[in-house]
Amino acid sequence: MIVVIRIAGQVHLTEEMEETFNRIRLRRKYSATLLPETKETAKLLLRIRNFISYGQIDTATLANLLAARAQPLKAGAKIDPKKIMTEIEKKSLQELGLKPFFRLHPPRGGIDSKKHAGGKGKGVLGENKNINALIERML
Repeated sequence: MIVVIRIAGQVHLTEEMEETFNRIRLRRKYSATLLPETKETAKLLLRIRNFISYGQIDTATLANLLAARAQPLKAGAKIDPKKIMTEIEKKSLQELGLKPFFRLHPPRGGIDSKKHAGGKGKGVLGENKNINALIERML
C-alpha cells in the first residue's frame, strides 16, 4: 500500500494536475490518501511528483494513522482501527465507512527542504524512503 501526502499548495498547477489531485482526493495541502500499488498508480504519481511525497507505509504507521486521523463518513459513528486494519487490503476506505483521505498536521520540526528526496535525501518531494517518519511527525 502506498501513502501519498500533498506537500505543495495550489499555485502553478495545470488543469491536468488539478484533475489528478481531485481524482485521488488530495485537494488540500497536508492531506494524505492510500493508493494500491499498480502500474497506473505509478504513472499517476510521476505526473504530480513535484507536489507530493509518497512511499510504502508500514503496518505500525498505518495503525497510528487510522487511530489518530481517520474520520467516519457518518457523523458520530465509532471507528475500530483493529477491524479496519484486517480489511484494508481487500476493501477501500469508503467501503469501510471512512472518508477516503486523512487531514494531517504540518510536520513538527518543519520541512528542511522541499527538494526531491532522490538526490542526497535532503528533500521530501517525490518518492520518499522515510515516509513513515514524516507521517509520524504529522500526526
